[in-house]
Amino acid sequence: MTVPTRQRKPLVLLRPVPGRTVIHDLWAGTKLLLVAAIGVLLTFYPGWVPITAVAVLILIAVRLARIPRGVLPTIPRWLWVLLLLGAVTAAFAGGSPAVTVAGTELGLGGLLNFLRITALSIVLLALGALISWTTNVAEIAPAVAALGRPLRWLRIPIDDWAVSLALALRAFPMLIDEFRILYAARRMRPRRVPATRRGRHRQWWIDVIDLLAAAIAAALRRADEMGDAITARGGAGQFSALTSRPRWPDAVAALTVLVICGSALALELTIAGTS
Repeated sequence: MTVPTRQRKPLVLLRPVPGRTVIHDLWAGTKLLLVAAIGVLLTFYPGWVPITAVAVLILIAVRLARIPRGVLPTIPRWLWVLLLLGAVTAAFAGGSPAVTVAGTELGLGGLLNFLRITALSIVLLALGALISWTTNVAEIAPAVAALGRPLRWLRIPIDDWAVSLALALRAFPMLIDEFRILYAARRMRPRRVPATRRGRHRQWWIDVIDLLAAAIAAALRRADEMGDAITARGGAGQFSALTSRPRWPDAVAALTVLVICGSALALELTIAGTS
């Protein structure tokens, strides 16, 4: 009797989870500004207190947005092995604080730094995924155009940047699906396995070149189809011409994030000053 293998779930981004919640209804510009503010905070003060505060904010937002567990991807085993190897390697660095085990003093500084960097990476990835799961791609370009409106006085083509960003975000999921189909079709094709190692290496490079050529052809075909669709709908300017503005829930969300992040920063500075 064979045990059925568990199917791996891929990471799905740039596709919002269906639903109408308070997080979904927030203005895209507010989400971008809050993510930028949190990124600046964690860049200059990557301590445990700010990381914990941002993690709590993400958990609250996930709860409010009703994000199901099914959207989480399957973590491959090799990633757990790499994390374990990195933790063991970092533990050899030592450093304060130190503990004594069976008469041997062990420094935990390197291990704690590794855990802090790992937690910071997970928090930033979760923050980006949350924005992706609660924001429609069509709302990004108008929000960027509205936020960059003061830059027009400096003759910066903010509308063209917003259109380019919108097209890239729209094309990214489509190209990923196209590449997966090409890769699956390539694997289904029968192929002859060379007998020598040199022949196998040569065959591998030939397969890679063929796959890249097919991917480029598919990307060009998709770009041509998207260009025709944009022209039929009135041009690329329509991406950034939509009305986009914040409302009172955006002010509440921004005030909540600022209060929590400000409190975390104050605690971090206090703890760092007394340690």
